[in-house]
Amino acid sequence: MDLTIVGIAGSALVLVAFLLNQLNKLKNNSFIYDFANFLGSVFLLIYAIYTNSLPFIIVNAVWGLFSLKDCLMYLLKRKS
Repeated sequence: MDLTIVGIAGSALVLVAFLLNQLNKLKNNSFIYDFANFLGSVFLLIYAIYTNSLPFIIVNAVWGLFSLKDCLMYLLKRKS
């Protein structure tokens, strides 16, 4: 499989979430926004590892962890 497609999909997810937030279609504290950022960063992290780009690995690992934290917080708050 060509991992360029994974990188493009990850970029698209992050950028679409950002664009929708800028257009006031998604709040930056919504689950969809955070999940799109998490999934996008996971795809970008896979691509960064594949291309052996350490700065890109670091950025997307941190981005993904914070987005995952926000997703989990949202789900835990909703459950209680």
